[in-house]
Amino acid sequence: MSDYLESERLVLRQFTAQGADLLIELDSDPAVMRFLTGGEPSMSDDVVRDEVIPSLLAAYERWNGRFGLFAAYEKETGDFIGWFCLRPERSGPLDEVELGYRLRRGAWGKGYATEGSNALVDKGFSELGVSTVWGETMALNISSQRVMEKVGMSVVRSVPTPEDMLGVEGAERGGYRFEITREQWARR
Repeated sequence: MSDYLESERLVLRQFTAQGADLLIELDSDPAVMRFLTGGEPSMSDDVVRDEVIPSLLAAYERWNGRFGLFAAYEKETGDFIGWFCLRPERSGPLDEVELGYRLRRGAWGKGYATEGSNALVDKGFSELGVSTVWGETMALNISSQRVMEKVGMSVVRSVPTPEDMLGVEGAERGGYRFEITREQWARR
């Protein structure tokens, strides 16, 4: 496993071909998936093993390890707590990247989402030549909104709920796109 980033309590690493079970277990928790799928696992175990993991590995190669979805581990225990992503849209510019995270329920409320997100935003602007970091969340997902605010992001517009999420609680309220620019980050 290749380390991507360290913060005070976390280490982020590239997923490996053996990481499917970590993703499967994370996505099987209804509370974790509440604002994504209404609590259902997002895909079958075979899809995670045969499509998702190969896609993650290919993304590391495509972006020369600079961007992607990274497994998050507690430094003290070595326990997997979830993942963070910092990545451009597939056909988008490399200097506009999405920030995302999904954590095990046991890691909630400990400041890990903010800590990992801060570290990624800092790396994006200070090392990777990023001009904008953005993230989207449902209007009902106040916890995710607070994390984005804590790292200096602010709402730039409302966004409609994607069609594949229309059955999720609160989907009728849509969501928000948050952003922070390099200039805003430099002024923090």
